[in-house]
Amino acid sequence: MNDELKTIPKHIAIIMDGNRRWARAHKLPVLEGHRRVANDVLERLVEHAAIRNITYMTFWAFSTENWERAPEEVAGIMMILRKSISIFGDRMYKKGVRMKAIGDLSRFDTGIQKSIQSVIEKTKNNSRITVILALNYGGRDEIVRAVRRLTAKGQTSRISEKLLSDNLDTVGIPDPDVLIRTGGEQRLSGFLPWQSQYSELLFVPWYMPDFTPARLDEAIEEYKGRQRRFGK
Repeated sequence: MNDELKTIPKHIAIIMDGNRRWARAHKLPVLEGHRRVANDVLERLVEHAAIRNITYMTFWAFSTENWERAPEEVAGIMMILRKSISIFGDRMYKKGVRMKAIGDLSRFDTGIQKSIQSVIEKTKNNSRITVILALNYGGRDEIVRAVRRLTAKGQTSRISEKLLSDNLDTVGIPDPDVLIRTGGEQRLSGFLPWQSQYSELLFVPWYMPDFTPARLDEAIEEYKGRQRRFGK
């Protein structure tokens, strides 16, 4: 492995913030920010990440708290997800991308659930890069569901870090090397709290619809300048 590959993050996780503020700043309907990310930004970032030899990318697309937004916005996001997931999945399949999802998908309607599962199944043998969509995801919710799984299995008496990790949504996925939040806010808001223990954090001022491949390169360069100690 050359020196360049040694310093490239294996897994980049992104809190996609600022879609609504971007739309308002451009005097567009709120949903246009979400639509731009779903239809344009994600594919370009994934393609560039694969070129840069990143092997995993996680995008927080919809949180457990997002259901509390205005009903018309939630309905609009569901419409975008319903229309885009299959199209996005087909494009990812052709590009050799493996798709996965984390979060409690049971709250989505049957059609959306089937579309997500279909994309996951269709792309399962791809290996160029793995893209994980966090949908109806919340970090506390994930841990609670993991504990419930352990309880149902009668395994709570011998719980350990490894056992809990093996029952999280992210089992088999390496922890993020770097976690990026767009939009200027400097908090994790419950995104991958267990997995991000030693992730390098990067908070950027620009909004998710403005996330370009060039800015991904900037984030990688920032990461390469960090010294990771893992508590040592």
